[in-house]
Amino acid sequence: MRISTKFHGEIEINEEDIYTFESGVPGFLEENQFGLLPLDETPFFVLQSIKTQEVAFIMTNPFDAFPMYEVDLSDEVLADLQIQSEQDVAVFTILSVRDPFEKTTANLQAPIILNHTKKLGKQYIMKTGNYTTRHELIPPSVAAKQEVR
Repeated sequence: MRISTKFHGEIEINEEDIYTFESGVPGFLEENQFGLLPLDETPFFVLQSIKTQEVAFIMTNPFDAFPMYEVDLSDEVLADLQIQSEQDVAVFTILSVRDPFEKTTANLQAPIILNHTKKLGKQYIMKTGNYTTRHELIPPSVAAKQEVR
């Protein structure tokens, strides 16, 4: 099927590569189907709505930038996404991309959880106080070193 995307233009996507979000995504409850598109030669992905071109989220694997990050999925999420094993699961964090890029933040409080096997997805809002919606992707000390160069 052909879809219009926010960052990739018009593309062909296989129907078996579409993830269903039964409850939509908070703020976009009518958006139930998304494609996961890599951003070439970067560690980033786009979660692109199949229905609405403008609804697209830049995401990354949170464990790359935040190695101590922990996600404890509730029984409800495991059931909703029909997760049988760890191999079924991929975790992403939505980024708020800023200019300059060093100011980009990651939403660690509400990761995107995907079941690759069943092609189901959900944004899981964690109830822990350890994470916020705006963790700096690049720590200030690293960003300062990059500016000096």
